[in-house]
Amino acid sequence: MESCPNCSSTAFTKAGIIKERQRYKCKSCSYYFTVPKLGKQIDDYFVNKALQLYLEGLTYREIERILGVSHVSVMNWVRKYNIKRPYNSKYHPTYKILNLTELQKYFQNPENLKGAGQLVTELGDKFMLIKWDRFKD
Repeated sequence: MESCPNCSSTAFTKAGIIKERQRYKCKSCSYYFTVPKLGKQIDDYFVNKALQLYLEGLTYREIERILGVSHVSVMNWVRKYNIKRPYNSKYHPTYKILNLTELQKYFQNPENLKGAGQLVTELGDKFMLIKWDRFKD
């Protein structure tokens, strides 16, 4: 709290508590105000990453385990941004969490590059490799 929202004065005093929030009174204009409540903010990086992973076919619980964000939060973001996952029953995603050296070794093997679509996304200091394999009939 740096200044009065009404007159921008920096001279104010505490004036009680309302709904568990500190109330202040400006000495210049006698305006009463409270500090906006700051809830737990989740970085936009995690919101974007969670929505990307959801679109790639991962479940809410898998996203929770990978990012450490509640599956309920992921579900709420999907609803909030009206994200629709494309339906395709012939492919299913599998994923691996790899560090840089493991990722380099993975791509050096030509067998890993055949037969399926792949996506690599950054996950902090590691990388997530998502691979789509065709269901066997």
